[in-house]
Amino acid sequence: MHIICLSVFCSFFLACTFHSDDIKERYVTFPKEQQLEAQSITLDTALFRYPFRVKVSGNKVAVMDLHGTDYFIRLFHYPDFRYMTSCGRHGDSPVEMLSAENIRWINNSLWTLDANNSILTRFGFALSGDSLLRDETVRLDKELLRCLDFVQYDDSTFIIPDYSGESRFCWVNRFGCLLRKTGLIPSSNEDALKHARPALAQAWRSFIDYNPHNGVLAAVTQLGEVLEIYNLKDSTHVVCMGPGGEPEFSVSEGYGIPAGIMGFSDVQVTDSAIYAIFHGHSFKDIRREMQKGHVQDGGRYIYVFSLQGKPLRKYTLDRYVYGIYVDERRGVIMATDVNSDEPIVEFKLI
Repeated sequence: MHIICLSVFCSFFLACTFHSDDIKERYVTFPKEQQLEAQSITLDTALFRYPFRVKVSGNKVAVMDLHGTDYFIRLFHYPDFRYMTSCGRHGDSPVEMLSAENIRWINNSLWTLDANNSILTRFGFALSGDSLLRDETVRLDKELLRCLDFVQYDDSTFIIPDYSGESRFCWVNRFGCLLRKTGLIPSSNEDALKHARPALAQAWRSFIDYNPHNGVLAAVTQLGEVLEIYNLKDSTHVVCMGPGGEPEFSVSEGYGIPAGIMGFSDVQVTDSAIYAIFHGHSFKDIRREMQKGHVQDGGRYIYVFSLQGKPLRKYTLDRYVYGIYVDERRGVIMATDVNSDEPIVEFKLI
């Protein structure tokens, strides 16, 4: 009990120490730019409708299908991608999932978020080691508005983006109870901050990642071109903005309607850097391409930043991808290509 209370106290303390004098950084170019060519990974089984995330832990890799018809998650051996098992069955029974937003490997268990049921689920390995079983579920507090991503801060605390517009993040305990809300949306749109916070929060929807080794929490916006870096060890907050600027949107009946450009679709904080997939397509161009019938879904750029937000490198890819996993040990980036019948690809870092 004392350990849990101490953990909660530490979470509250960290949450309270972000300041209004955040560090603002703007970037236009990257000091190094390189081209990367993909190598397709042949899968011996499993069909994906929309492979959204790929996550590696040791000799196992999980691929999450955003629109899975029977299962949301497929598990493979890594790095040869021999099929192992599937989990997260799609259905409306108490032991099935209605949706999947993201997956995380945490202490040899695989966690996933079901936004439609507002549940976090932990899958653990059976004694045989070749199948995943539903071991734990965490029903999220009703005060949380449609949770779309999550990270685990420590053994007793999750961090979830806040879509009420009141703050940037919700801190939630292991039982799903809301502990505290922290941070503010770093927008210069004063009118939206005063009168349309829920719509602003929708427009600032962000994908997040956290590395417990260095204490860095990163958030990248789905619209516009903004990277936020929260160092939970020294309580600094850096806001990096590229040429795409803040997320653009209009308000209709209280909802935020996307405008401007599609921004980022995934982010990973490694021990040494931050990697993010960037799209950069304007919605005007997307509509034009859709009318022609040959739109490519995803981003062709991987941006690399230092842990302090300095632009380091820009990779231009030979195809469009959506989710990434950076394996610095092997010197490769795994990615999901939703446009291809061979949806898992690998880029060798130069």
